[in-house]
Amino acid sequence: MLEIFLKVLPFFGLIGLGWFAGWTRFFPAEASAWLTKFVFYFALSAMIFRFTATLELGALFDPAFFAAYLAGSTFVWGLAFAIAKLRGRPVTEAAMEAHTAMIGNTGFLGVPMLVVLLGERAIGPVLMVLAVDLIVFSSLITIIITAARHGRVALGPIALGLVKNPMIVSMAAGLAWAGFSLPMPAPLAEFVAILGAAATPGALFAIGASLADRSAERVGPALWLSGAKLVLHPLAVGLAAWGLGVEPFAAGVMVAAAALPVAGNVYILAAHFGVAPARVSTSILISTALSVLSIPAVIHWISK
Repeated sequence: MLEIFLKVLPFFGLIGLGWFAGWTRFFPAEASAWLTKFVFYFALSAMIFRFTATLELGALFDPAFFAAYLAGSTFVWGLAFAIAKLRGRPVTEAAMEAHTAMIGNTGFLGVPMLVVLLGERAIGPVLMVLAVDLIVFSSLITIIITAARHGRVALGPIALGLVKNPMIVSMAAGLAWAGFSLPMPAPLAEFVAILGAAATPGALFAIGASLADRSAERVGPALWLSGAKLVLHPLAVGLAAWGLGVEPFAAGVMVAAAALPVAGNVYILAAHFGVAPARVSTSILISTALSVLSIPAVIHWISK
């Protein structure tokens, strides 16, 4: 356990460094926004493209894995939605709380960290988790809020949002490259390797810097949502993976990915729609702080 904690510690050290730079205003909010944009559109996209372009296509889609992660995540989503409704929250807030309870920071934290900690075999499972979160659940929250407010759903903007997401585009481009068995010219391979190498430190530093601007409000609901994300979500997908006979290593990666803290892009959605941004922001803050201990525990457990 201590050995795994020490392996994880440098990743959270980078988050802590980013937080300190943001807290002291040496790295102001505008700088954090621009660094996040660089990582999102360039560095992380290069890393994902490099991973997927060299993958066997079968490694990126396992029907049992897909079904298990979708089933476990849907259970957590439905439970969080039901609890929010029992507390008297409107549909839009209940949907946002449900989204918060099961969308982890797979892009900025999971892809860089889990591949290093668990090895390159983790690439396919991590990207499957990312694809389900982006395509299925991000579309679902948009549809529910739009329908609740306007009584109709415009699928065009949702499809456009998916097409404009650089993580989806880079994944699709890499899969096309692998599907056509295209050779990777040495200069291109070196280019994406250098650019992609900036994703890990850049993403972790940006997470920390963004946390410096968050304050703890609506702590009660945020504690429940953080617990759902860090404990209930990995437990639910783990049980689903066991029930559907997912290969043990892939199931372990799924559980580790589900144990990641709440993703920063959930706050972007909450702020964009004006739905429970304080609750979401506090959930990100609490879950990220607690994950310093919970993630090593989960990785220790799945490594047995």
